[in-house]
Amino acid sequence: MLELKKGVEILREVGGITSVEEAEALFKAKLDEANYTKLSRIKTEDALIKIANAISMCEPDEVFIISDTAEDAAEVKRRSIATGEESQLAIKDHTIHFDLPEDQGRLVEQTLYIINPGEDTSSIAKTEVRDESLEYIQTHMKGIMHGLTMYISFLNRGPVGAKATIPAIMITSSAYVQTSGDILYRNVYKDFDAEVKRAGLFFTNCHSQGTNRSEDVPKARIYMDRAHQTTYSTFCTYAGNTLLLKKGNHRFACDWAVYEKRGEELSEHMFLTGLRGPGGRKTFFAGAAPSGCGKTTTAMVGDDFIGDDLVQMWIAEDGTVRGINPEKGIFGILADVNQEGDPLLMKCLRQERTEVIFSNVCIDENKKPRWEGDGEPLPEKGINFQGEWWPGKKDANGKEIPVAHPNSRCTLRSTAIENYNEADAENPDGAEIKVITYSGRDSDTMPPVCVAKTPDHGVAVGASIVSAATATEVGASGVKRQPWANAPFIPGALGDYMDANFKFYNNDKIKKKPIMAGLNYFLTEGARGGEGNKLLGEKKDVRVWLGWLELRTHDEVDAIETPIGFIPKYEDLKKLFDGINKPYSEELYDKQFSFYIDNIIARIDLQEAAYSGEKRVPQRIFEIYEEQKKGLEALKAKYGHIVTPAQLMEYAAG
Repeated sequence: MLELKKGVEILREVGGITSVEEAEALFKAKLDEANYTKLSRIKTEDALIKIANAISMCEPDEVFIISDTAEDAAEVKRRSIATGEESQLAIKDHTIHFDLPEDQGRLVEQTLYIINPGEDTSSIAKTEVRDESLEYIQTHMKGIMHGLTMYISFLNRGPVGAKATIPAIMITSSAYVQTSGDILYRNVYKDFDAEVKRAGLFFTNCHSQGTNRSEDVPKARIYMDRAHQTTYSTFCTYAGNTLLLKKGNHRFACDWAVYEKRGEELSEHMFLTGLRGPGGRKTFFAGAAPSGCGKTTTAMVGDDFIGDDLVQMWIAEDGTVRGINPEKGIFGILADVNQEGDPLLMKCLRQERTEVIFSNVCIDENKKPRWEGDGEPLPEKGINFQGEWWPGKKDANGKEIPVAHPNSRCTLRSTAIENYNEADAENPDGAEIKVITYSGRDSDTMPPVCVAKTPDHGVAVGASIVSAATATEVGASGVKRQPWANAPFIPGALGDYMDANFKFYNNDKIKKKPIMAGLNYFLTEGARGGEGNKLLGEKKDVRVWLGWLELRTHDEVDAIETPIGFIPKYEDLKKLFDGINKPYSEELYDKQFSFYIDNIIARIDLQEAAYSGEKRVPQRIFEIYEEQKKGLEALKAKYGHIVTPAQLMEYAAG
């Protein structure tokens, strides 16, 4: 279990400031009059002591307090361009940022939880005991901002006043990181004290890129101090490692939901979007998928887009499940984003509509950003994440260098996207979530959509995601388990997180349970009797799978019951495909929804074996797996290894 405020607070130990009086004296000595005046508006004493210790530890040449004025934001942007952290592109307000070649994704092996002796953590978490982390921070962060400016901003992970919103302080020496934070999060400079009082906590984040040299990346660290809800990041600028309000604070929010709000709240790696059904009704979906597995694409399909990455959920007084997006912008993967599949996002990326920061793409001779799968012919040459580029260029190992890094990104405000519903996104009451989905890159096993029979079975769907690794994690490869798609960001034991899910979705306060379903866009021809890795579907099919779930949650379509859940009937999908002007054959339906029994059972066996070695895993998950295997084995005994939808329907009818 997690015990907050246990152990030495490293920031205070290194900074040496123990009282608000000492903090005030340091502010008077280190801040100019304008920034001292801005900081004087903040009254939360714990926050002031944290800030003072960060200044004392990092020893910046200048401290810039970011208020909520347009002038402050514009000045940081100007500095980011002036120092070369960003460069202007052909379209107004579009810029490019290049990270170091070694710092193009999450530095998984260098991302560590700071723990106290005996503290439980996830079996897949990487940890370091407090004394070792203290030594590193004392050695490498003391004076790390010599010659640099420290930017300090006061941000909210969610709309002001929302039950699950948590405020945070962002401290960085990178104008690019500060500008990105301004795009992605709500500035609550004037509301910070009130938000801390409402929430009962705040998170603190301290980053410096240091000298920003390739030779320093091996010593980079991204630390999360769970007990003191403080992050530290050094010697890197990739936003996934430095925008610590994102995945760093998401980890703390997971802890808060599991250990302080169990059964009442969840902190999820999910999109949040609304789909309009018959009569214009609005149905909100929250859906989990590992990074790089279609969350942004799915979110954009919605008519009322709210977010593409994170969701904070709670049970409201009226018995509904409510959710907010902690962010107000997108830090999205660009690979395969194109006009055909992502027209709304492409408007923002190819037109003068909003501020966009591109990272690690290729910039052609016309200062136009280019990436893999953008739907246009490759440029003849350009500048990309490894310097000068041309088609066919190879690296030192003889491997062809792609036009852009597979994890190249765009950062922009959600308000620029046509289907963004700002009113619902900023509503402190949250959006009412009626559908929960879980998905991954599964090439050979699960059907495109399958609804869980009960909330418990829904938790099992989330707990059982298997996915191919993507470029978001440096050094990751192969196919691996990705429980809930949240596993990389769950600090505590997975058994505790699973228990929190069971308790949340079975809470008697929920008057009507959301339906819970598995999605899978990545079945291949080769896995369904054909050849090759060509997908059986395409991006625009997502609208159909969500459309069927929208009808299902309102009890307007029937389904075929199977041992692992409910799948659609062909005639219902055919109507929905007609709605997007796409033919849909019964042959394709059979390929997508036939059960390959041995594959599904092998997947269940994989999960059973893994969870058997975890701490405090609820017995209920093993009961569900056993129940599903028994049903699947009965199907196999009757029909063989491959069972068609017609046979599934026949079997369900008895």
